[in-house]
Amino acid sequence: MLKGHKLNSILFNKCPRCQEGDFFKTKSAFDIKHFDEMHDHCSSCGLRYEREPGFFTGAMYVSYALYVATIVSSFVLFVVLLNIDVLNLLWGLIPLLVVLTPFYFRLARRIWINFFEDYQPDKTIISPTQR
Repeated sequence: MLKGHKLNSILFNKCPRCQEGDFFKTKSAFDIKHFDEMHDHCSSCGLRYEREPGFFTGAMYVSYALYVATIVSSFVLFVVLLNIDVLNLLWGLIPLLVVLTPFYFRLARRIWINFFEDYQPDKTIISPTQR
């Protein structure tokens, strides 16, 4: 349905180049022991995910933007529109942000790599010995 769009890769844990292979080893962001484990290469097209050491450091900025968007939208919804006390908002928002950490970690990395890699379905499959 979304194949060929960056949203397919971002939302469904797929390689940004071929959108076939998985990006993270586990499907769920809430598998606490393994939520941060990524494949080194795409199993389908051979794209190396971490282009250089520290490549995903930039994903921290994306993650920061996701947190800020969550906090600002929650503030506007609950404090401005629904007149909920700010302290009561914090009692619910802080645990929510902690719970969302693995999800935002994975989402930020997928968004970050999609800034630099385009969908190219015609790329040839690279065997593991050619990597």
